[in-house]
Amino acid sequence: MSEGTKEPFLDLSNGEPPPPDELDSKVQRAQEQLLQLKRQQEAIERQKRDLEELSRKQDELEKGRAEMIEKLSRSMVVIERQTYESEKRVEQLKSSATAFAQHLRALERINPKTWANGDLNRELSKALSAVDDARGEYSKSITKINAESETEVLEPMGNSDFAEYSADDGSFVTWFKRGLAFTLPLIIFGLIVLAILFIAHAALAR
Repeated sequence: MSEGTKEPFLDLSNGEPPPPDELDSKVQRAQEQLLQLKRQQEAIERQKRDLEELSRKQDELEKGRAEMIEKLSRSMVVIERQTYESEKRVEQLKSSATAFAQHLRALERINPKTWANGDLNRELSKALSAVDDARGEYSKSITKINAESETEVLEPMGNSDFAEYSADDGSFVTWFKRGLAFTLPLIIFGLIVLAILFIAHAALAR
């Protein structure tokens, strides 16, 4: 309210009290002005509280936004790295599974009962080579797979009767020893049969 419109609550400058009606009117106006001021004060306090709450929410937004941007950014890097490692691991396992399946089919096709006597040495060499290739692939894969796992995924290679036969050892002496190891029983059996036939023939000749 401007100075020009402001009226004194009680004007006693002339030394005489105002009439009762005028006094009541001024008291009523004063009460109305006080009520209006109180309402204005309450409105200002509400506005102040609203502004404080707005400021608090803005601060909370900025802090929360900054925190989550940092966490999400770092987490994305970790997830991408873990995803790459997982995909690499899956590809390695798939590759090993494919190789194992090929060697398994090759080994399951080996059937010594179907080998002809004349091809025995050649078939034995081929079969031993297939076993060595499978053993070499298994050893190579198990090293990689178990090394990248906290637990033992594949069973390690144990002591084999043919462990001394390295997959990379393809010399003539080695192949000769392998062939001899498998054919020696047949040779001995053949010599025994020949000896029996010779003895029987000599007995019949008498």
